[in-house]
Amino acid sequence: MKALVTDLYELAMSYVYFKNGMKDNIAYFDVFYRSNPDNGGYVIACGLESIIDYINNFKFEEDDIKFLRDKGNYSEDFLDYLRNLRFTGDLYSVKEGTVIFPQEPVITVKAPLIEAQLLETYLLMLFNHQSLIATKANRIVRAAKDRSVTEFGARRAHGEDAAMLGTRAAYIGGCIGTSVVEAEKKYGIKSYGTMAHSYVQSFKNEYEAFKTFALSYPNGSSFLIDTYDVLNSGLPNAIRVFKEVLEPMGIKNGSVRIDSGDLSYLSNEVRKVLDKEGLEYVKIMVTNSLDEYAISEMLQNGADVDLFGVGERLITSKSSAVLDGVYKLSALESNGVITPLMKVSASPVKTTNPGPKKVYRIYDKETGKAEADLICTIDEEIDETKPLTIFDPVYTYKRKTFASFILRELLEPIFIDGKQVYKSPNIHEIRSYALKEVDTLWMEVLRYNYPHEYYVDLSDKLYTLKNELINKNSHD
Repeated sequence: MKALVTDLYELAMSYVYFKNGMKDNIAYFDVFYRSNPDNGGYVIACGLESIIDYINNFKFEEDDIKFLRDKGNYSEDFLDYLRNLRFTGDLYSVKEGTVIFPQEPVITVKAPLIEAQLLETYLLMLFNHQSLIATKANRIVRAAKDRSVTEFGARRAHGEDAAMLGTRAAYIGGCIGTSVVEAEKKYGIKSYGTMAHSYVQSFKNEYEAFKTFALSYPNGSSFLIDTYDVLNSGLPNAIRVFKEVLEPMGIKNGSVRIDSGDLSYLSNEVRKVLDKEGLEYVKIMVTNSLDEYAISEMLQNGADVDLFGVGERLITSKSSAVLDGVYKLSALESNGVITPLMKVSASPVKTTNPGPKKVYRIYDKETGKAEADLICTIDEEIDETKPLTIFDPVYTYKRKTFASFILRELLEPIFIDGKQVYKSPNIHEIRSYALKEVDTLWMEVLRYNYPHEYYVDLSDKLYTLKNELINKNSHD
């Protein structure tokens, strides 16, 4: 499955491993990200279902082998190896929808070195993109408070995969639906739509456009009222259709959509007129380059809006278009002996944590709120009956002790010995889980501006191992 959708260096490194008898060495890789998008406080992990599908179907097809042979860079025995290559290792991951934080492993791979290496590009592509969009969607949904948000960005997405997987991620992040019909067919995400300005322009007048639409779609009709003049044309014509066409049919629902102008002012004026006309049931939707910042400002200014349709700034995460997830080697195993490894950098954020690891989340037993995450070596167990003290891995004098807490291990087995052992929940269950996850965070972490930095600390044992390797590398 798309085995050649990979960076060339993955194949180059794999060929060197193969030629030097390293292919059966067991490698441990961690996936983590370095910083929160939009200077936020968290990320929602997304894309696991796509990763599972990719691994289950991973193979080099015969035309892939022919292409690589024609490049002339690889020996026949290596090409034969690729032809029969399937994933035989282990993969652990946080559940899709889990809130995650910088520097902690969220996916770990243990597999023969070449198998593990060749996963990197596609795995990161799926994780980074979908996690970014799910997080952006959640920020937007929270900004909208109790109002519904629909994803409307397909026309501005970076291709079909970005539109479809972006829609999936946006739904997991909290959007109620999408404009993409295929997403309803494939994922069961409800599709929504109103009309375009071109539709209104296609009729001899605005009233006829609205009336004809209402007769075709009487239940839940939504009229785009800004083609000519919101208050002096669009709104009056919509009101006529609600009163003269729909109400005589016994239908009292529907909405109007505003796609340009001063949305705060116009929404308030439209609401006043609708209420005065006895159309309190008609909802107001707004669209037009919205994101969490625009929505927050509108609501702070008193905008009277029921529904938000959010497009390009969601589906592309325009204000922060990259999640900097990485795939780093943490250990090699040979003849049952595990050698912890780490990358040491002059930039502290690029210095990795060594060895196979596990991650615990610490919850306050009384409030249920997440207090901190603790990265440990793979063999560590924590006694929940005793107080637990954690410390900042940079400013080690900063310490916190928990006396009444609950621990949860975040990384769950997904593949063992190449076999899938995890059953993916359906998308609606993932969405529900993601929203509950966000609710475990303190409001200080959820702030848009200058959020509290959630604690991600190292255990004593991992901290000691890391410093030993740093000292060893500095003297080698």
